Amino acid sequence: MILYLLRRLAAAAAVLLAICLTTFVIFTLLPSNPALIACGKSCTAERLAEISSQMGLNRPLMTQFTDYVTGIFAGRSLGTGQYAIACHFPCLGYSWQTGQLVWDVLMEGLPITFSLAIGASVLWLVGGLAVGVTSALRKDTVTDRLLVGSTVVTAALPIYFVGPMLLFVSVRWLGLLPYPSYVPFTEDPLSWARNLLLAWAALAMLSAAMYARQSRSSMIETMAEPYIRTARAKGLRRRTVVVKHGLRAALTPIVTLFGMDLGGLMGGAIITESIFGLPGIGKITADSITGQDYPVIMGTTLLAAFFIVFTNLVVDLLYGVVDPRVRHAS
Repeated sequence: MILYLLRRLAAAAAVLLAICLTTFVIFTLLPSNPALIACGKSCTAERLAEISSQMGLNRPLMTQFTDYVTGIFAGRSLGTGQYAIACHFPCLGYSWQTGQLVWDVLMEGLPITFSLAIGASVLWLVGGLAVGVTSALRKDTVTDRLLVGSTVVTAALPIYFVGPMLLFVSVRWLGLLPYPSYVPFTEDPLSWARNLLLAWAALAMLSAAMYARQSRSSMIETMAEPYIRTARAKGLRRRTVVVKHGLRAALTPIVTLFGMDLGGLMGGAIITESIFGLPGIGKITADSITGQDYPVIMGTTLLAAFFIVFTNLVVDLLYGVVDPRVRHAS
């Protein structure tokens, strides 16, 4: 297990390094000139050359990339001469729009995105599994058809339709909830949940349908396995057969799907955060794209890649916990 974990960590590090290199090359090849953006409208050629030198843009690309990667782990100095700025570990550069360190910008938005991801993922996982298992156990009945039909309808609704509709009905029309804003959990847990409930519901409605379909098909396939018939023949209670033997084995594809979705959501839900005005990683990404703030874009890209790679690693380790057959096979 230790060797397997070390191999997976090495592979994860290689993937992150490749993503970092690819992102760096893409931004380097873009036609926009960072020095020109920083210089402003009334920029002379001498001032442009000075800023390019201060930002280190006149150095070889490989040297710039090496400094960038080194800064992530050891920190570095941004710029040269009297304009040099100390950037401590982990250094991702500084925002061209606000002048803040990119790491500080990300840490301001991460708690919001984390709160959004955790609440929404719990709702869609519990709701999707409940609908899928119920539908599978009542296969080809009226209940099954109604549940399957509802998942088809909700899966077809885009987030940019569901979000504004929830805001209109719950906030403007009925006045049941306040307009979403972020309140830290440590300050007021109830207000934290009330302000994020609509965003959770919007994400959960769309994702729960996919989980319901996946869990239904997995559960139907699992309940037809010979060991399920054996468990029933032994006289085990129906609940034990369904939960301990059926659902546990059917969770393997769900764990994979959940890891990918949670990792991607931790990288920022751009549309959802923009609709509900939540200044998380997704909203930061959207604003940085609009403002051509490449250091922030690169920082959010690396953060999203990290969460996806990390959740994939956790999912691989959880396979043996969820399904004992994986441990025996390995």
